[in-house]
Amino acid sequence: MIAIIDYGMGNLLSVRKAFEYLGEETIVISDPQQLQEASRVVLPGVGSFPDAIMALSAKGWLDVLQRQIVEAGKPFLGICLGMQLLADEGEENYPCKGLGWIKGKVKRFLLTDKGLKIPQVGWNEIRPTGNSPLFQKIREGDTFYFVHSYHLVCGDEKDIAAKCHYGEDFVAAVQKDNIFATQFHPEKSQDNGIKILKNFIELKA
Repeated sequence: MIAIIDYGMGNLLSVRKAFEYLGEETIVISDPQQLQEASRVVLPGVGSFPDAIMALSAKGWLDVLQRQIVEAGKPFLGICLGMQLLADEGEENYPCKGLGWIKGKVKRFLLTDKGLKIPQVGWNEIRPTGNSPLFQKIREGDTFYFVHSYHLVCGDEKDIAAKCHYGEDFVAAVQKDNIFATQFHPEKSQDNGIKILKNFIELKA
């Protein structure tokens, strides 16, 4: 069963529908104790980094996520803000500690090209950087849907699973052991996004 975490800041319905399209049993959970029943865990996110961390903390998710994902090794997928929260720190509004699962900081785009707007909204090409199982059957130049003003600057290149370019190169996806995350929205990325979700489903637990 795939558990989608509801902490008040995620686009839950479209994520759930995408997994159900693939025939997966999916549940949206708001009680951290329900995480024990899940075989896979998804953390979506829309909004600001500090608000999301405070919401996770207030609802009792932080310790449970640490035990179930980092210690127990359940397959995990972060989406958009759900990827940024994995970092050591975010700089949105003010410096704020993240989950610390991926070394790095979340920074705002600093664009010199006046033709590019912040946030980046729309389709962009990605470049897988290695052999991550999340990107099986995904080729360089395949497009995915992004909506973001901030991006994760990784402290360890080995954690980068894909890159993208928007005025500057930035991290489009990360992987560390059982932890996977995408800056783009697979649930909004049509056939390519469905491939990503299918790959996540097929990961060895």
